[in-house]
Amino acid sequence: MKVVIDEEKCVAAGQCVNSAMDVFDQRDEDGIVMLLSEVPPAELEDDVRQAAAVCPALAITIIE
Repeated sequence: MKVVIDEEKCVAAGQCVNSAMDVFDQRDEDGIVMLLSEVPPAELEDDVRQAAAVCPALAITIIE
């Protein structure tokens, strides 16, 4: 699994961080998503899928 984020779409809702805090974080100045791990470990894949599903801006893409 590879994770790609689109910062232009991000609305800083923070749902991704709530779902997968080891993979996503938010910038302090504006809350825009930051990707901590482009290729997360297998044990976090379900959390990353959940993060993508709950993102209100659809800013997270998963490439299998």
